[in-house]
Amino acid sequence: MDSWEGRDILSIRDLSRADVEAVLKAARKMVPIAEGTKTSRSLDGKVLSALFFEPSTRTRLSFESAMLRLGGRVLGFASPEGTSIQKGESLADTVRMVETYSDVIVLRHPQEGAARLAAEFSSRPVINAGDGAGQHPTQTLQDLYTIWDTKGSIERQAIALVGDLKYGRTVHSLAYALAMFGASLVLVSPPGLEMPWEIVEQLKETGIPLQSTHRLEEVVRVADVLYVTRIQKERFPDPQEYAKVVDSYRVDPPALREAKKDLIIMHPLPRTSEIDPAVDATPHAAYFRQAFNGVPVRMALLEMVLGVSG
Repeated sequence: MDSWEGRDILSIRDLSRADVEAVLKAARKMVPIAEGTKTSRSLDGKVLSALFFEPSTRTRLSFESAMLRLGGRVLGFASPEGTSIQKGESLADTVRMVETYSDVIVLRHPQEGAARLAAEFSSRPVINAGDGAGQHPTQTLQDLYTIWDTKGSIERQAIALVGDLKYGRTVHSLAYALAMFGASLVLVSPPGLEMPWEIVEQLKETGIPLQSTHRLEEVVRVADVLYVTRIQKERFPDPQEYAKVVDSYRVDPPALREAKKDLIIMHPLPRTSEIDPAVDATPHAAYFRQAFNGVPVRMALLEMVLGVSG
């Protein structure tokens, strides 16, 4: 783990397949601590600064839970209101100031590239907790962990990415990572919300099986993993365009009649109407376990970048 100490986690593209596998294996060992059945003080005396310039529930709380479960402490803010940012303080100055109070910085910001900028000004490791429509590497790692832990492997799984593939940062990072592991991908989106062409071109270059469709029913019967995303109202420049596509897909029990018995359904959450709550009671639902998996994955990363082995 020595090579991880002090390392910034900014994009899944900065990690090799071997790096990802190291995180997944370390995360599996963290599960009993994340569940509270074992205890650890490996990060006793360490402080995490959580700088959340954009709303978050799961990411922020799972980072806090991860740090606290390992005996560390957390400080920071859940929104920029009430901070000096309101007075015009730059991100660079905020980061320079905060690093003097802490050992690791977790940043969520509405502007793409903000985490990489923050890392340039910080001598402490910076972990990107989401930057606009850009990267969200720890979400990708917990998604990969969920597939790996549930299905036994990522290779050769048929994975359908469903919903807002244009603005959804989770699927941008995840598609790249799944290609790195040799999964086969089907891209399912409403017209106008297709995966950006440059990402599709990069996926094609990897040589993995890749298909695109607008019809969810075409893929349900062949998928091993259905990764469903919310149509993100907050990322749409035009409310009328959002209204046209908001209810494009709905995964409900009738839609799953022809699904494989071991199909798992994932979602980065929060969900709105795209997954019927009736699906929660089926063996296909993996999204709440997926949300929990953020804790052991982030615990593993925190130990690694802080140079501590549990």
